[in-house]
Amino acid sequence: MRRSGSLARQVLFAGRVARRGEGNVAGATSLLVPAAETDTRTGRVRLPRLRMRRRDGLSRDLTTLAPVSPPPVTTPVIPPVDEPAALAIPLLPGERTVARRIRFALVNACTLSSLMLGLSAIFIAVNQGDVRVAASLLIACVIFDGLDGFLARRLGVASPFGAQMDSLADMCSFGLAAPVVVYAWLNGSAPGWLLVPACALVAAAAAIRLARFNVSPKDGRFFCGVPTTMCAAVLALGTLIAPEMPAALRVAGVVLLGLAMVSSFPYAKLARLLKLPPWLLVLPVVGALVNYRVTFVVVVLAYLISGPLLWLKQRNGQTA
Repeated sequence: MRRSGSLARQVLFAGRVARRGEGNVAGATSLLVPAAETDTRTGRVRLPRLRMRRRDGLSRDLTTLAPVSPPPVTTPVIPPVDEPAALAIPLLPGERTVARRIRFALVNACTLSSLMLGLSAIFIAVNQGDVRVAASLLIACVIFDGLDGFLARRLGVASPFGAQMDSLADMCSFGLAAPVVVYAWLNGSAPGWLLVPACALVAAAAAIRLARFNVSPKDGRFFCGVPTTMCAAVLALGTLIAPEMPAALRVAGVVLLGLAMVSSFPYAKLARLLKLPPWLLVLPVVGALVNYRVTFVVVVLAYLISGPLLWLKQRNGQTA
């Protein structure tokens, strides 16, 4: 029998053998066809093995070698590819009307004005111009920085884009321009080995302070560390006032401001300071009329000391 024969041909062949042996009872055979089996793992059908039994008690096997169909070709399932997200993210969330866009542009114009004023202060200080003019530009940066946040909340156009723009402008105006102006102010009166690290500390502290502010939860009552805006305002006012004190003491004040920016001490915001008793608010005004330089130094030191005092008060309140 050929190896490529089918099951039907084998059955036919067995029948012929049986008919030939009908005359010889001893040599007669009978065909046993077992049921077909299915492999549960691969799903392939196993053809049965034909068994020829002779009537004389002898038996022999006929192995079926029918061709087996190949396993079904399964097409690999390719997971659906998500469509890429839109690359253009709207800068101003919410309704896009012409009026809102104008208000949004006005707020960002204030932020860009603060950035340009900070760059102008750097150019003047580097070109050995009037340091007082550069310090005045820093004061203008502080004003525009406060104005853009106020207008964004007031006009209802606050957005994540505006917050990032404000941080970048603050780094330029207060993290870079303020140390450069201070360096131009103290250059010549303080040794370089002391002045350069102090100004670099202010720049590094401002970068850390702004990055921490962007990722930290906001507190409506206190700042975590002295804000960069207030630090730049103090340095600019110190440059304009030029108090009569040794250069080493002024450098120490710059270092103290830099460390206060990266500290974790809580410092009250302006809205909270305005709630102080009226006589405390009048006192600095009276002191400025008497001696504005001394009053300036006292007010700055009092604010810097208030942070550790508030921290101790909060810690004692939690342990009590």
